[in-house]
This record gives sequence, C-alpha cells and structure tokens, in this order.
Amino acid sequence: MSELATINFTRGVPANESFPTAELAECATAVLAQQGDAVLQYGPAAGLAPLRAWLAEWQGVKPEQVLTGNGSLELVDFLCTAMLKPGDVVFTESPSYDRALTLFRRHGATIIGVPLQADGPDIDALEKLLAQHKPKLFYVIPDFQNPSGATCSGAKRKRIVELAGQHNVLLLEDAPYRMLRYRGTQEPTLFSLAPERVLHMSSFTKLIAPGVRLGFMLGDAAMLARIGKVAEDTYISPGYFAHGVTYEWCRRGLLLPQIERLKALYAPRLDACLAALDKHMPDAVATRPDGGFFLSLTLPEGVLTTDLRAAAAKRNLNLADGLAFFPQGGGERFLRLPFCALTADVIDEGIRRLAEAVREVRK
Repeated sequence: MSELATINFTRGVPANESFPTAELAECATAVLAQQGDAVLQYGPAAGLAPLRAWLAEWQGVKPEQVLTGNGSLELVDFLCTAMLKPGDVVFTESPSYDRALTLFRRHGATIIGVPLQADGPDIDALEKLLAQHKPKLFYVIPDFQNPSGATCSGAKRKRIVELAGQHNVLLLEDAPYRMLRYRGTQEPTLFSLAPERVLHMSSFTKLIAPGVRLGFMLGDAAMLARIGKVAEDTYISPGYFAHGVTYEWCRRGLLLPQIERLKALYAPRLDACLAALDKHMPDAVATRPDGGFFLSLTLPEGVLTTDLRAAAAKRNLNLADGLAFFPQGGGERFLRLPFCALTADVIDEGIRRLAEAVREVRK
C-alpha cells in the first residue's frame, strides 16, 4: 500500500462492509407499511413496545425491565442525571471507556479508578478502595474491555458481585462487545449473577451499525422508570423509526446470522493484528483478547504515548490518546489498537509504521 495512505488506529468503529444494508432497507419498507403511524409518532420514553418485548424475551426478563435509547452512552447520561449528585463517588476500571469518564465528570462525580489486570479488575485494590470510599456505582466492562481488550474472569465476576452486595454498590455493566467472542468460553454476565444489583447495558451499534442508534438497559423496573423519566424530559421518546426497523430486523431472525458474519469478518483481523505485532514488534507487551474490537499495548520504557503519536503522525498513522482512558492520571505508555475496521494488509502496514515510530522515539 502507498506510504501516503493514512491509517487510523483511533476509533473503535465497525467495518462498513459489515452493515446489513439490503436487509435494513427491506425492513424499513415493511415497518413503514405495517406500522408507519406507530414508528413516526411520539411514544413512551422507554421505547417501542414490540421492540422492548422482543428484547425482554431475548434477554430473559420482563418488558418493564428493558429501557431503550438512542445508543447506550445516552442512557449512561440519563442514569447520571437520575442518580448522581456533584461529589458522588463513582468507581471505574483504570483504564476505562473515555466517553463514559467524560459523562461522569460532566455530572460532577468523583471518579476513582480500580486498576485493571489481564483477567479483570484488581480485586485486592477494589477491596481496599471500598474500605475508603462509598461509591454510588461501579462502571465495569467485563467482556473484551474498551480500551484494554481484557475479559473479566468468572471468579472475579462473582467476587465483584459479592463486594457490591456487601457495600451496597450499584454495578453498571457495559457489554456492547459481549456477543463478539471469536474463541474461548463465555463467562456469565454480572446481571445474571445479581439482577437486583446490576444495570446491564448493550447496543446494536457493533452488531448492526451505529446509524440505528439503539442501546438498551436491563435492570430493576423502578430504577429504569426513574431513568426513563429523565429520558422523557429530555427528548420525549427515542427514535422510533430506527428502533422499529431494528425490531423488524430482529423479528425476522437476522441477528444470529449477522453475529456469525461479524465473527467471520473480525476474527481474522484480530489474528492479523497479533501476527503483525509478533512480526514487527516482538518485544511488545500486548493483550491477546478472544474477541471484541480492541487490543492494547504497554509501550517500552522511555516511550511515551504523546511522543509516539507525534512520530506516528509523520508516517500518516493516527493513534488514540492513551491518557484519556485513565480516570486519575496514568496511561503515559498505554496504547489502544482497534482492528475491526481495517483489512489485514492495512493492519500489517499500520503496525510496521508503529514499530518504526517506536524506534524513532526510543533513540
């Protein structure tokens, strides 16, 4: 490929070729013909009733335990409005999803980071922090974590739930990548272990396309009603047309085949990323995830993310700011690598440029 072509190892976006465009077009036509008035009108803030019923059956809960929105991140914002006051303590993993950190800060929360290990949060550190603070919630991404790629072990999931019960902490489980497991064995959700103490979130952004703007939250019906009231006061109702199209698509049984297509598309790209690191950066300390959208690197001693980004930019390689993922500082040598939107040859060339940039910064 041309040295002039820009390569973006920045945002965790799906591949354009993954979108089921033709299927969605058929579903849009059908939903307008069959229930056009319903999807073009205002409705309850919790979302389109048939969609909520479908989600409830899929997830094994009651419809009143499902809240939908225009993407799951917006639901986090509504939750913060409903439940947090300035100064309230929120625990997150460290590193964690930078957009969620931004929302917690916007609502005036005091964010405390729990160090993340290869198999999930550091439980010893979590226990010590719980002895020192009284968090309103602990935001966790147990499956193929953004930004690290780590997956929380089954033993740690059980311990997190136990500690949350002992300390009366709400767990906010963000699971947009959970269905994208390319190998290995699935662990239970935190929600399945303690439905009374967990709000579970996911999204169709990674499974269908960002454009459907559909996230959902599962949990206690009364708690979701509080969050739904904030949603109602914000936008009256979410985008019923997009949600109606998504419901029609799901109703037709297209979700599971789509997930299999995504696995077949993305698994080789993860393998290509790991192979390129072995080839061009054999000394790199990288996570080796079994799914999801990301892996991450700890850069060599003396190589700072800020300097590396500048060196990479000279090679038309764009990198994300590793510092942004850490709630209380840190991340000076952290680098997230999203791979799903890039082909194998682009990934290899990107890692080659990255290795070259690392060598320049180390001199």
